[in-house]
Amino acid sequence: MTRPTFVREAVPAVPSVVESIAAEYRRYRTLAERALGQLSDDEAAHEPFDGGNSVATLMWHVGGNLASRFTDFLTSDGEKPWRDREGEFAERRVPRDELVAHWRRGWGSLAEALDALDDTRLADTVTIRRTPLSVIEALHRSLAHVAYHVGQIVLIARSVRGERWEFLSIPPGGSDAYNRNPTMERADLHTDRLDDDGGR
Repeated sequence: MTRPTFVREAVPAVPSVVESIAAEYRRYRTLAERALGQLSDDEAAHEPFDGGNSVATLMWHVGGNLASRFTDFLTSDGEKPWRDREGEFAERRVPRDELVAHWRRGWGSLAEALDALDDTRLADTVTIRRTPLSVIEALHRSLAHVAYHVGQIVLIARSVRGERWEFLSIPPGGSDAYNRNPTMERADLHTDRLDDDGGR
C-alpha cells in the first residue's frame, strides 16, 4: 500500500517584534502615499468639514510627529522643543514636493531609529513629554497613532475622489474572490501589492 504524500507549504520565518512593527509601519505609510497619489494638490488641501483636517494637514502632522518622536529616540524626550505641534494642524496649502519632503523626513527618522533597534531593547525606557515608557510601549503607541491618522487620510481621500477612487484593499463586492486568493494578510504582502499595482 502506497502511503499518501503531503505537500507542506513553506512557513515564513517568524519576524522579530521590531521587524513586525516595522512592516506594519511600512503598510500604513504606503496606504497614505497611495491615497495622496490619487489626489490633486487642491484635493489634498480640501477640508472635509468646517475645521476638519485635510489630507495635507494630516500628512504634515504625521511627518512632524514621527520626526519628533524618533530623532534621538533612545536618548532624548520624544516631544522635541523644536516641534510646532499646533502649527502642524494649520490649514495646509504647500507645494506637493514640500509636503512629501516633510512627510519623508519624519519617516526617515523612524527608519533610522528602527534600524538601530532589536528585540533586546524593547524593555529599555524612553520618555515622551517627560513620561517614561518602555520602547515597546512607545512603538505600539506610535504605530496606533499612525494607523489612526492614515485611516482618516484614506477616508477623506476616498470621499473626495468619489467614484474615481481606486481601492487600496478589498473593493466592495470583492470579498469572495479575495478569500479564494488572499494576497494582503501579511503587512509585507499588502505593501508589495500596493507598490506593484496601486491597490487595484
